[in-house]
Amino acid sequence: MTKVTYVRLSVMMAIAALTVGTVTIGGARQGPQNAVERVAQAAPQGAVASGQLVCGTKDLDEATATAIEAYTQRVLERSSGIFLTASKDVPVYVHRIHPSAGGGNATDQQVTDQISILNAAYGGSGFSFTLTLTTDTTNDAWYTATPGTSAETAMKSALRQGGSNALNVYLNNMGGGLLGWATFPSSYASNPIDDGVVVLYSSLPGGTAVPYNLGDTGTHEVGHWLGLYHTFQGGCAVANRRSLGGDLVADTPAEKSPAFGCPVGRDTCTGKGGKFPGLDPIHNFMDYTDDSCMFEFTVGQNDRMNAQWLAYR
Repeated sequence: MTKVTYVRLSVMMAIAALTVGTVTIGGARQGPQNAVERVAQAAPQGAVASGQLVCGTKDLDEATATAIEAYTQRVLERSSGIFLTASKDVPVYVHRIHPSAGGGNATDQQVTDQISILNAAYGGSGFSFTLTLTTDTTNDAWYTATPGTSAETAMKSALRQGGSNALNVYLNNMGGGLLGWATFPSSYASNPIDDGVVVLYSSLPGGTAVPYNLGDTGTHEVGHWLGLYHTFQGGCAVANRRSLGGDLVADTPAEKSPAFGCPVGRDTCTGKGGKFPGLDPIHNFMDYTDDSCMFEFTVGQNDRMNAQWLAYR
């Protein structure tokens, strides 16, 4: 069974990615509380070094990942230039989880605003998002569910709706310093119930999770759901005729580690002869900068999302 879960945390420090063979998957957007200690305790032996932590969960083996990428590239090569000729309308099912004590989730207006944020971010990619249904459930275990737990499985098994093209968004108060997580499109066939994104309800537009309260945690996680890696995936991997770089997108500059805040002019991958052209992509939705700093996807990312959609959704 193939499952990829991306975790987004809320503490201001860089997180190392989890690497299996030559396939690098994982990472997190990190924040306050004791999240750092909890992640450190959960990390594999030897994973913590030089102040960096391994974060994220996965069981995607190297052979499967290689096959997924080979198929994606074949789709890209055969379909270049035709992706944006037709809009892809994505039905969205939003599931709000409430605690038994009452309160503690997004308003109808925040949900509507989140859909607007997604449409603004993905319009250039040919995707549009339509709110189909909002459900409300009271369940204390689901309200604080984290990735890979029985609570997550039970929540999704009970609530998920639609087919492979349907985006299911679960809003809860996950805790542990988390902002959200998502599955990849290639995982749908083997585990359709698991498909979707889980987002901290206070990260929706107008929420309290400052500086991550403008709706771009949702944008970021949907990027994973559509097949994108982080911009810092693989660190300073070289994009050349044999490789598209760490995130497998040719036009995103290489980035050694996640960026936080909005560090204009940051350039963590340098080398002679233009080996790593471009400053770090801090304005890209797939980095870890503040919501107010994020505003773009690249043409290559748009192509990748469309290829993954055509291949798996």
